[in-house]
Amino acid sequence: MEKKNIFLLLLVLGTAFWGISFSVTKLAIGHYSSSIFLFYRFLAATCVLSIIFLRYFKQMDRQSIRAGAGLAIPLVFGIYMQTLGIKHTSASQCAFIAGMCVVIIPVLKLLFYRTAVPAKIWVAAAVSLIGLFVISIKDDFKVGLGDVYTLTGAFGFAFYLIQVEKKSATTHLIYTIVPMFATCTLLTFIMALSDSGADWKPESNTFWMGILFCALFSTAYMYTISNISQQYISAERIAIIYLFEPVFGAIAAFFILGEGFSYRLLIGGCLIFVATLISELKLTNKVFSLKKFLS
Repeated sequence: MEKKNIFLLLLVLGTAFWGISFSVTKLAIGHYSSSIFLFYRFLAATCVLSIIFLRYFKQMDRQSIRAGAGLAIPLVFGIYMQTLGIKHTSASQCAFIAGMCVVIIPVLKLLFYRTAVPAKIWVAAAVSLIGLFVISIKDDFKVGLGDVYTLTGAFGFAFYLIQVEKKSATTHLIYTIVPMFATCTLLTFIMALSDSGADWKPESNTFWMGILFCALFSTAYMYTISNISQQYISAERIAIIYLFEPVFGAIAAFFILGEGFSYRLLIGGCLIFVATLISELKLTNKVFSLKKFLS
């Protein structure tokens, strides 16, 4: 089997890990502090990634360290808000709302970097907003707190991915991974210190199993595979593969947490999934061929 196909399978497996992590995190946190959970998660991931990328340490310079530290800020913000969202809403609902990140990215590029936005993005944004409305707006026209947290986190992730794209033009991203997660560990440690209700020694085995799963599979494994796979697979194809994440998230929530599939979640989730797919479609050649055929 070709390396490209192997990495395609590894990426799909990684999106399954990401999807499952929504349910694992919700189950693990319980009544414990989100900042404590994230601190231990990033600490474990940093240790594992330090071993994996040990040979690159000598090649790290101040630029890569600064770039990694800068990327950590929006990443921590996005993950922290998403973790808060998981505590206040269902894991499956959180997974679909978090998937709006792909649609948010081009809109942020337009607002902050004056980058042209194709018409398909506005179509995708409109469809995703309808899906978000179906999922989040209750019968009394109130929006759940967990949905607000998750959507805010999606903006954080979107900004993080935009920064990754910018940094990749001047810095080899593989050198930024360990500094980035080390900074994430430091930031979440500071957040945990400011949390008066934080329990630094949770006695729940489920909590520590959640830390182990998220650190090894959702963080260390997926970030390593996604970086290496870009040598063989285009960014556009990788983005399409990421669409499996909310699907796996909903399936995992059904089997792990026993969450049902309400008609709101099914309809709204499908709309968000379709919107994300629309935003990644390459229509230029097809449109050009159609115009040529009609002329």
